[in-house]
Amino acid sequence: MNRSIFSTVCAVVLTAAAVFASSFTVADNKVVSDFKLKNVDGKLVSLKDFPDAKGFIIVFTCNHCPFAKLYPPRLNALNDQYKKLGVPVIAISSSDTVLYDEDSYPKMVEKAREEHFNFPYLYDNQQTAVRNFGAQKTPHAFVVWKENGKWVVKYNGAIDDNGADPSKVSHRYVADAVDALLAGKEVAARKTRSIGCQINLRK
Repeated sequence: MNRSIFSTVCAVVLTAAAVFASSFTVADNKVVSDFKLKNVDGKLVSLKDFPDAKGFIIVFTCNHCPFAKLYPPRLNALNDQYKKLGVPVIAISSSDTVLYDEDSYPKMVEKAREEHFNFPYLYDNQQTAVRNFGAQKTPHAFVVWKENGKWVVKYNGAIDDNGADPSKVSHRYVADAVDALLAGKEVAARKTRSIGCQINLRK
């Protein structure tokens, strides 16, 4: 499938998905716990490894989902823009690898190398992080901010409003939330609907 046909198909599917997307269960100002997960470089990563961080852009994603495949360049750009300001990107894959072999840890390592990820890509094989955050789709983004020593969710939902065509994005939800927080302001849009593949939680 060539790129133009793929983009058209994605646009149609994204539009349909927006209509049927379910409402979020993540509460305003939800406090999330730290985690310690294996990165694609083999090292364990947790939020406390970033002592100077003001907040994080945490994105639940995976290898297999067509929607998630649209975003690696944008995640690299977000990390380039905000890591130096104290708000790094962390990506997490919580996919059920029994259902999706493409999301196995070795293939995560390959994906990160091929896509030149400039951010951690963590393997949530026990699905502890996804349950903690309440992520539902891939990709599902969270902006968390440090308040009184705790990590508080200030935004959750879509990364932006056009997965299929970055040039047609009119609302950069994650970037807008981070910009507001860095300026000491309230986040205008605290929740949006994440569009993508359902994250299947194991029983």
